[in-house]
Amino acid sequence: MTDQASARQPLPIAVLVSGGGRTIQNLADRIEAGTLDAEIVCVVSSQPKRYKVAAIGDRTFDAIPMRLREYASRDEYSDAVLDVVRASGAQLIVLAGWLNKLVIPSDFHGKVINIHPGLLPSFGGQGMFGHHVHEAVLASGCKVSGCTVHIADDEYDTGPIVVQQCVPVAEDDTPDTLAARVFEAECEAYPRAIQLFAEGRVHVEGNVVRIG
Repeated sequence: MTDQASARQPLPIAVLVSGGGRTIQNLADRIEAGTLDAEIVCVVSSQPKRYKVAAIGDRTFDAIPMRLREYASRDEYSDAVLDVVRASGAQLIVLAGWLNKLVIPSDFHGKVINIHPGLLPSFGGQGMFGHHVHEAVLASGCKVSGCTVHIADDEYDTGPIVVQQCVPVAEDDTPDTLAARVFEAECEAYPRAIQLFAEGRVHVEGNVVRIG
């Protein structure tokens, strides 16, 4: 890490998860290795029975369980989640397999990012997550797939693209083998995108991200 990077204050991030926590662990490993200038200050899980604890050194991060069904509406749920994030001091929300649609308030516009297991704008939209994406890619006959880190908005998979990374589609691929290859790409692309935010290099012009 350069002297300039060493002097930079780590970017406080909140990680929202619905699955097993592999992405949290990847980010924690990068932070521990000194290759990602971020600090995990909050983890929220929509599926508390499925979360995985991420460790950095001797610190652990227990996910705060918040279930949609325990709130009267999606707006109320989103408000509650964002209140927890605000209290943590996080400046960027990282969606890590988060499956609940989040209503994003004005103070977090441009500060919520998501990773999609496909090359947007293809194979995106409501219901297109996980194996649904990989099955659609294989059915289409595409020769490449990959992942997309984008700024989230109030629609599904339509926000400005920050980082994309491609992987080949093999002739004998199954949804499982393609998913494994795409996840390897995600493990590189997501930290890279977060680092761009940490360095203040992400600038949005309309629906286009310019990297300064």
